[in-house]
Amino acid sequence: MVDVILGLQWGDEGKGKIVDYFARDYDMVARFQGGPNAGHTLYVGDQKVVLHQIPSGIFHESKINLIGNGVVLDPVIFKRECESVAKLGVNYKKNLYISERTHLILPTHRALDKASELSKGQEKIGSTLKGIGPAYMDKTGRNGLRVGDLLDKNFTTQYIKLRLKHQRLLDNFNFQEDISAWEEEFFEALEFLRDFQIVNGEYFINEHIANGKKVLAEGAQGSMLDVDFGTFPFVTSSSTISAGVCSGLGVAPQKIKEVIGITKAYCTRVGSGPFPTELHDETGERIRQAGNEFGSTTGRPRRCGWIDLVALRFACMINGVTQLVMTKADILDGLDELKVCHAYQVNGKETTDVPFQMNRVNLEAMYTTFAGWKTDISGVKGFDGMPAKMKEYIQYLDAYLKVPVQYISNGPGREQIVRVDR
Repeated sequence: MVDVILGLQWGDEGKGKIVDYFARDYDMVARFQGGPNAGHTLYVGDQKVVLHQIPSGIFHESKINLIGNGVVLDPVIFKRECESVAKLGVNYKKNLYISERTHLILPTHRALDKASELSKGQEKIGSTLKGIGPAYMDKTGRNGLRVGDLLDKNFTTQYIKLRLKHQRLLDNFNFQEDISAWEEEFFEALEFLRDFQIVNGEYFINEHIANGKKVLAEGAQGSMLDVDFGTFPFVTSSSTISAGVCSGLGVAPQKIKEVIGITKAYCTRVGSGPFPTELHDETGERIRQAGNEFGSTTGRPRRCGWIDLVALRFACMINGVTQLVMTKADILDGLDELKVCHAYQVNGKETTDVPFQMNRVNLEAMYTTFAGWKTDISGVKGFDGMPAKMKEYIQYLDAYLKVPVQYISNGPGREQIVRVDR
């Protein structure tokens, strides 16, 4: 049996903490897509930890953690991440496995990412410049190198061949930066990576499922950044939705049971792209500061706005979401009023559908207004203790989305999660 946890907005929904919270009920946590552009934040005691590639179950000693074939792996960042986890007393080699089909991010992928983004000028898509896009392009172009290739005696020859191809592309961009230092670090990290438990991921995970083990599939980024269904072209390069679990781990669709979708109580976005409910005023800045809305991977200020139920219902539909987790509800504690986008006005006509290309139409968000609860909810332990105004907000979301909000995160702590009992 496989349950899925994924983001329903433009990423940064708080997936790391939620996966960490749920992991205690599972035998395995498996990342199924994305790369080091992910930044899953959780707290171990008072220590803030940001995981980029390691699954968020790593702090549970008895849990197996698998990096699936749908991930693109940067060995340098992976090595640093393992070292930071080790400082917290975690024996990461014991329970961390990597699929041999996982593609590698090369130094030239990072260079290509940077060169391509610089060439776009005002039309930048907001890439994290981690080499994710070029790595996925090599994967679909059947050129990439995979973790399993590290065990081949001809790996260096394969690497040089691909590097030369990339260099020709870089020459076209007139990219002059010296990446030799990147390469030195890269080959050191490859030696580190070779010592890990490299497995045939699809057999590995299916054998555990056949033996009755419970798997939690962990997504990165968010559904509105999906390469097919997101706000293209301002999207990531992988399938961030529940369908990506099947191709990213090698499990059949009927093995998936619960799809747990995560949404903030408001919306954020990093980088370029359409954002119908974005706030450019004092309220937006207040949410940014209260929520510490700065990218965990890039450090960039996140754009902030009201919750967008049109986009959220679309994300619930394409993922088959069965239950919702609302994060950062406490950030709205001090607001006098809250707004909820219930429809779009597109070229003068009201609709509750997400348009094909948001940035090609005249789109205006339409709102329902709620009174704020004006209460500190960070210490509340049960849903009965939540203020009445918040319960009204949750009830509206339940009715609109037709998927229940099952959990509310009311603070950054591992235990600051309230189950919604109806």
